[in-house]
Amino acid sequence: MNPQRGRASRRRRELAEADRLRILAAMDDTRGDIEVLPCALQHATAGLAGLGALAHLRTPESPHGLRLAASSGLPQAFFALWESIRADGRSVPARAFRRDGYVWLPAIPSPEQALEDRPEDHSAGARAGAATSRAAPGLSEDQPGLSEDQPGLSASGVPPDSGMAAVPLPGPDGPIGVLSVVTPPAVRPGPAQRAFLRDVARWAAGRLRLTAPAAGGGPPALLAAEPGGPGPRRTGRTAPVGRWEWDLKTGETVLDDTMLDILADYAVPREDTRIDTWIHSLHPDDVAWVRESLERAIRERGPYDAEYRVRRRDGGYGWLSNRGRVLPGDDGEPVRMVGTTWDTSEEHAVQESVGRALRHMSDGFLYVERDGRVGFVNPAAERLLGPAHALAGRLLWDVPALRGLAGLRAGYRRATAEGEPTGLDLTWPETDRWYHLRLVPVPDGLTVYVTDITERRRRQAEREAADRAAAERAALMGRLTRALAEAVTAQDVVHAVAESVLPPFGAAGLIVAATEADHLNLVGAAGYPPAFLTRIRRFPMLSDTPVGEALRTRTPQFIESPGDLLARYPGAAGMATAGGKRAWAFLPLNASGRPIGACVISFDQPRRLDEDERTLLTALSGLVAQALERAGLYDAAYTRAQELQRALLPRVLPELPAVTAAARYLPAGQGADVGGDWYDIIPLSADRVALVIGDVMGHGMAEAATMGRLRTAVRTLSDLELPPDDVLDHLNDLVAELGDDSFATCLYGIYDPVTGEFCYASAGHPPPATVHPSGCVAFSAPTANPPLGAADPPFDVSTIPLVDGSLLAFYTDGLVESRDRDVDVGLDHLARTLGTAVRDGRARNLEPLCDTVTATLLPSQGVTADDAALLIARTSRLDPGNVVTWPLPDDPVAAGQARDLIRAQFDAWHLADSLEMTTELLASELVGNVVRHAKGPISLRLLCSRTLICEVTDGSPTTPHVRRTTATDEGGRGLQLVAALAQRWGTRPTPGGKCIWTEQPLTR
Repeated sequence: MNPQRGRASRRRRELAEADRLRILAAMDDTRGDIEVLPCALQHATAGLAGLGALAHLRTPESPHGLRLAASSGLPQAFFALWESIRADGRSVPARAFRRDGYVWLPAIPSPEQALEDRPEDHSAGARAGAATSRAAPGLSEDQPGLSEDQPGLSASGVPPDSGMAAVPLPGPDGPIGVLSVVTPPAVRPGPAQRAFLRDVARWAAGRLRLTAPAAGGGPPALLAAEPGGPGPRRTGRTAPVGRWEWDLKTGETVLDDTMLDILADYAVPREDTRIDTWIHSLHPDDVAWVRESLERAIRERGPYDAEYRVRRRDGGYGWLSNRGRVLPGDDGEPVRMVGTTWDTSEEHAVQESVGRALRHMSDGFLYVERDGRVGFVNPAAERLLGPAHALAGRLLWDVPALRGLAGLRAGYRRATAEGEPTGLDLTWPETDRWYHLRLVPVPDGLTVYVTDITERRRRQAEREAADRAAAERAALMGRLTRALAEAVTAQDVVHAVAESVLPPFGAAGLIVAATEADHLNLVGAAGYPPAFLTRIRRFPMLSDTPVGEALRTRTPQFIESPGDLLARYPGAAGMATAGGKRAWAFLPLNASGRPIGACVISFDQPRRLDEDERTLLTALSGLVAQALERAGLYDAAYTRAQELQRALLPRVLPELPAVTAAARYLPAGQGADVGGDWYDIIPLSADRVALVIGDVMGHGMAEAATMGRLRTAVRTLSDLELPPDDVLDHLNDLVAELGDDSFATCLYGIYDPVTGEFCYASAGHPPPATVHPSGCVAFSAPTANPPLGAADPPFDVSTIPLVDGSLLAFYTDGLVESRDRDVDVGLDHLARTLGTAVRDGRARNLEPLCDTVTATLLPSQGVTADDAALLIARTSRLDPGNVVTWPLPDDPVAAGQARDLIRAQFDAWHLADSLEMTTELLASELVGNVVRHAKGPISLRLLCSRTLICEVTDGSPTTPHVRRTTATDEGGRGLQLVAALAQRWGTRPTPGGKCIWTEQPLTR
């Protein structure tokens, strides 16, 4: 054997024994002696892996004898041999008792040795003593299987080589008994098992309510054995057991002294020991079946077990219980019957008193035998199941009134198999009443208690219904609370109420209105025709209407029917019923201590709301009011934000000869719908156009305000005709003044339709996309300039040459970059979308093109984490034939030459004579001022576009200003004349000086 495996096995056994001792120690102190010894025997048998166990106690009848008190796991034929043994004998229990210590023998003594260990009966004669030696079944010397040829007790069901271990049951004055375990053949208990057996014996002795018998005292309580074991079936009280032997051939019986003592109170003659005399003393009703039982036992050579009534000497009857067995002769035929008898009258008296108590029980009670047959029925059960005489002996589940109860048979089997009480709630057949059946196992069968629980079930159903209603109300409140928490606008609130409130109440219509002065304005509705909603879009808040009263009193008004409405509010009945409804709940919406509106829930049919429903609607109206108030604040803020955004961005993009454009602005999906992205198109002189796009970092009102300041500054700087890098230089100073945490990106560029070039400067902004008319898309190289507020001028300037019809696409990073998409991927999508649209001819109209780009690059739900702006411009070149430039000498004759050149060009362009005279005058004045106040070189340029543009360029950077003149001034009136004759005029710096320009309406 593997030593390690052996140690593990011993360890498991020791743990199991410790667990068993803990179980015994935890046993309820109220358990009587009837349970202590059997429990100890079962654990001792398991701990020693034995075949069974016995417990003997000292008896006062024989100070040197031991009486069997309990057994476990052993057949009846075996423990009958050990029912009474001598304390001074050679048996293992006797040796352990004398030694007051542990004893084990590898083989149980033979039957002959066992007979020798029987205690002598000192009070009976020789005949009675002989009869006693044959009283217990299995003690006859001529019994087959007990001869020397077959040593041991194999005939009694125990292996012949079985051993026995025994320990004393310790008491205060010495052992009070012995606990013995029959061990398997060739198995010797080890030290741990011996110690365990001693611990079990000490526990049992300490828990027994017995003491060693005192002189003159009564015997100790005889404990009940296992079913089929020795001794009477009692509950712990002492019952003397008499022994008898019946000669089947002569009919004579032999009784021991105990048996004679038992019969002292009965009308049985002691001198007449014939069996017939005994039979005639029985109750007349029991004679027949007792005879039949005896005859059957003799005929079948089986056991005899009967309990019957015997006539007492006082004329009454008592109960005796008998057990016996038939012994065959040498020829195998029955010759004798031996057995035991004890008095059970006291038990029956107790049962009768219990029966009388059970008869007065209001609950039904049944006693069911082990085989499932009904043995007792009290009157309450009779009223449910039928008369007792019709139920006695029937199987429980075959009782007519119980056949329809599903689960009864299964419950019976479960209770008997598990030994635990089982309860069943059942509907009684052909009734609407509920009964609870409690099946409680008892030693000899089962008791069934039948209790009417109809009222309890009804109350339980009412509680469950109330709990369900409360749960439904809580769920409704939860759903509406979640829906209203997610509602942003007033329409969201109306939708949430329609979805969450109307279905649970079976309502068909909803109206939500907000107060404004003395009127109610319709916010939203559901379940009403449009014509009716048009009528109530704005209506006065009159006190003689249910809505008016609800708002005035701040109390809901519930209208059950049109008749109820007409009776209470005659003037409002027509309007209310026009909506096609027939019952209403008018709920005031109060928030922040004031009425902010009303909610009307209506029904298609007359409807009376109970108190719970009214309370729930009142509570819901509070939630709706708070949500509607929040929605109103949001709507107001949203409206202001929209107005601000519209004011800050161009309302309409200008239509210019050189550029046509379309744009989109999409605020972020979180917070206010305003942000810091902006775009603009600004017309400049000479048909030039300034294109600008920017992004203030952040999102919200503060960023929008910063964007407005920057856009205004850009327009102001654009009017000064400054180049792009100078514009960004000034913007950088402006952003720096806003604080260290203010930053903005910006791209500012100027498109010149004469040269076809786009010149721009960028401060941290993504470069523009250039789309050739063929569909080829290119991105300019990004500049290294930081954003405004962090930049260090000068700003780099880039120039892009453009062919006629090219597209310029400007955008902010919110369009091409997101948390889920890298900027390079976004730029690739933008380029692919623009190129495909141009090649497919879908770029002729720029408005749809903007929609295509935003739909492709932004989420379909329109929810973005950053603002996004898009500006797409189509550029157009000015026809070279409409542009002429002439150099002029730095001499007074230059003015005359300018007039001559203008007249010749006007003839070539077929322009009106009136425009020619004005243009000559303007050119003469501008050239004359240059000759007089500035320096050359001088040039004259005419541009024929939507307007006629006249430009005079010189080499002086000094900018002329209009000034007031007095009557004596000789000069200073030239620019006043220019301003009076031209539609627009101005100056702009050039690389070599300045340019003074004028515009006039063009008339061909």
